[in-house]
Amino acid sequence: MEHLLNNKVKNIEISGIRKFFNMVNGKEDVISLTIGQPDFFTPDVVKEAGKQAIDNNQTTYTHNAGLLSLREAISGFVSENHGLNYKPEEEIIVTVGASQAIDIALRTIVNPGDEVILPSPVYPGYEPLIKLAGGVPVFAKINQTNFKITKQIIAEHITERTKCIILPYPSNPTGVTLEESELKEIADLLEDKDIFILTDEIYSELVYEHPHKSIAQYQQVKNKTIVINGLSKSHSMTGWRLGFLLAPSWICQHILKVHQYNVSCASSISQHAALTALTTGKCDPLRMREKYRERRDYVFDRLTEMGISVDKPDGAFYFFLPVSLEGWSTFDLAVKLVDEAKLALVPGDAFGEAGKGFLRLSYAYDMTTLEKGLDRLESFLVNHCHNG
Repeated sequence: MEHLLNNKVKNIEISGIRKFFNMVNGKEDVISLTIGQPDFFTPDVVKEAGKQAIDNNQTTYTHNAGLLSLREAISGFVSENHGLNYKPEEEIIVTVGASQAIDIALRTIVNPGDEVILPSPVYPGYEPLIKLAGGVPVFAKINQTNFKITKQIIAEHITERTKCIILPYPSNPTGVTLEESELKEIADLLEDKDIFILTDEIYSELVYEHPHKSIAQYQQVKNKTIVINGLSKSHSMTGWRLGFLLAPSWICQHILKVHQYNVSCASSISQHAALTALTTGKCDPLRMREKYRERRDYVFDRLTEMGISVDKPDGAFYFFLPVSLEGWSTFDLAVKLVDEAKLALVPGDAFGEAGKGFLRLSYAYDMTTLEKGLDRLESFLVNHCHNG
């Protein structure tokens, strides 16, 4: 009876990241630098708030958009950290992680046949959601612009069917982010166009050289911009599934309908924990960020010593390595690395065609693991005498 299933669902595939992770998971003595999962525990004060919520029987439905107190805390958080102003009552929705926020946003704005522009290489979670909403993903290659989508690249891909542009910065898989001047150019380009901007800022608290900037700070595009964020990366709360969406009330009121019929509301327990994360624990990301910075600098130095030419990432916790072996596909190279060096890195083509010839390394791991993993990479490259 499989022919009776929804064709859109049948035609999407499991994420290449997860597919590769599942393939190597359980292999003996393999060091995996694959998953973008913070290796820190959720801060104790946040865990205690979750336990307290259970003990206090705060386990019922909340408002569909989330606890007002939490939305107020989110409003204060983005105002203080990023200079964004959103009304808690009508411009913020608490979601089941950032992924659900992206899904309900796309389902609200995309009609069948609408085109959504996104940079490539890019996190593989967007394409299936665009297709499930009936849209058409339009991949804009950014290999020649230091993995940044630019005003010029966007302009080249806009058609009369363009409905939305996705800005996923800081970026997974490259660690690159956009500077204020680059965001301003994009805002100026889109100011007079009927095109939504979906800006995924889940890594906003993990930036190292410059404070994170959001395109939503520009008034000329704020009215058409949807901001996605959450606590998975900033507070190491991936399993709590707590994200948030910020948008003008005229958009939010429609997204809220999709959210309501999709999940009713985010977990009340996670919401109470999140409230503490954004108030009492609002400085916890700073401690984690400094650890990630140390790891980034260590990995960069090691890669440079190996002769791998790579820019130092601005944010997130990834390196996108130009490593290739003649005659080997990117995926086969990643498998060869597992079999010969006992090291797992994600093949770059998991992030689209533009990722071929690259491997993604996550440094969301402790220094001992990183050191061992890089030792194995170095031995592998020495043995094969070829790297990009």
